[in-house]
Amino acid sequence: MSEPVVGVSDSGTRWLGEQEQQVWRSFVAATEMLEAHLAGQLQRDSNMPYTHYEVLVRLSEAVDYTMRMSDLAAACHASRSRLSHAVAKMEDSGWVRRTSCPTDKRGAFAILTAEGLHALERAAPGHVAAVRRHLFDVLTNEQVSALGEIGAAIVAGLERECAAAGETADEVGGGDGETGHASDDGAYRSDRSAR
Repeated sequence: MSEPVVGVSDSGTRWLGEQEQQVWRSFVAATEMLEAHLAGQLQRDSNMPYTHYEVLVRLSEAVDYTMRMSDLAAACHASRSRLSHAVAKMEDSGWVRRTSCPTDKRGAFAILTAEGLHALERAAPGHVAAVRRHLFDVLTNEQVSALGEIGAAIVAGLERECAAAGETADEVGGGDGETGHASDDGAYRSDRSAR
């Protein structure tokens, strides 16, 4: 908000100025519209939720296509319980399989299957084309560089708070988060980079 709400006393709140309000609303609209468009493209063309695409990407980049669930959650900026829920659905699709950790009974590994890799290879061209068309093609080289710096600054400022929030979510959900399930994967978040 650019000024205090009527009836609410000003207790030192740093209200947004007019320019800041415009920038904030533009940023929110752009990120929400882009995310919704990219998610819709993946679902429509590849029958794949965006969350599943990100998991496949992370596993495809890992050594032996394998990551510990806790590391995968961190890489995807997701709580462990929500990631576990998404991976469980991907197991049903045959894209990922899980194995227990031999040195930690509470730990588990996620492994990308050949079918999962093929699904990613089929989905990636359309996704990357959509990212290029709706993000990079509408920006100048200077704007792309500035966007990279802006994104890095925001991520750096949020990483600690997001990590703490993820730990709290796991505690509320109960269990260690590597084997638990969340009620939905809609709140699963990631940096959602195009790969």
